[in-house]
Amino acid sequence: MEMVVVAPPASGKLEDLKRRFFATPLQAVISLLSLSVIVFLVWKLLNWAVFSAVFDASGGADACHAASGACWSVIAARWRIIFFGLYPYEEQWRSALACVTVVAMTVLSCIPAFWTGRRIALVWGVGAAVFYVLMKGGLLGLSFVGEEMWGGLALTLFIFVTTCLIGFPLAICLALLRRSELPWISRTTGLIIDGVRSLPLISILFTFAIVLPFVLPQWLQGDKLYRVILGSALFFSAYQAEIVRGGMQGVPRGQEEAAMALGLGYWHRISRILLPQAMRNALPATINQFVISFKETSLVVIVGFFEILASGNAAYGTGEWRFAYVEVYAFIALIYFVFVFSLSRYGAFLERRMSVGER
Repeated sequence: MEMVVVAPPASGKLEDLKRRFFATPLQAVISLLSLSVIVFLVWKLLNWAVFSAVFDASGGADACHAASGACWSVIAARWRIIFFGLYPYEEQWRSALACVTVVAMTVLSCIPAFWTGRRIALVWGVGAAVFYVLMKGGLLGLSFVGEEMWGGLALTLFIFVTTCLIGFPLAICLALLRRSELPWISRTTGLIIDGVRSLPLISILFTFAIVLPFVLPQWLQGDKLYRVILGSALFFSAYQAEIVRGGMQGVPRGQEEAAMALGLGYWHRISRILLPQAMRNALPATINQFVISFKETSLVVIVGFFEILASGNAAYGTGEWRFAYVEVYAFIALIYFVFVFSLSRYGAFLERRMSVGER
């Protein structure tokens, strides 16, 4: 007679929680104490940020002094400075539309239907042109606004996007040069990459913004903003080049040998065999590098640019709102979080779609 083995009933969520947090009396006490502390802190945060907070800007700063919670009215009163910085007040709609353009470019680039070189180039080329015309003007009846008046979120996005647009192709070129079979090319490229990576970004920005005008002829200096972007792109490319090179090393040697056996030329092997697999391998580190580059845009404040963090400093820098710096920084942190979290979630989506890490 065959014996039938009946599996024990699956434990429910309540039993699982009991086993993980209340297995022993000591563990139960620690769990309850920890839960009490968490509930207390969450309640204090909600009470400060929501229940006792002041949201209406009509009462001015005096209404905040009488309240025990957060003074979010500073955001309602000073949001234009945070988002647009020194940009002329009557033209701030252009700065807002330029930010929407960058977001639209990014969203379109994330749609698989646009994942071809020609379509991506078209989206970013047209988007960058629209952004630049909106911000600078001088065309289509738009008044001219110099780069020294750019600021806030639009300047942060402009620096980030242009840094990536210049730095990413440069990183691929550096990675390929470092893999060269000619020693003088590979060693010189490696020296450049290691030399740039050994320097802090602040020193590179300061050098490109302040020092270069003393050693370059007048016709080659250009605007300070574009020198800073070039320095930031060089720093980005040095780190990204090593990420791309690591992705290339993860591609089996037999892939390239098989392509050579089929008679494919060097550029066909690189563009169709090696780079697609290398970028797939390097995807997590690449997304991380994008996140770091977005946050590092705040460093341009040291060379005199009014990006979103400097705009936030100006928003509470008057005598009326000087006490509300915590609320301003919390609001700016939320803006950074939205962009960074969106990048990380999109990276996770790409990893699942491409099955990164699976073999």
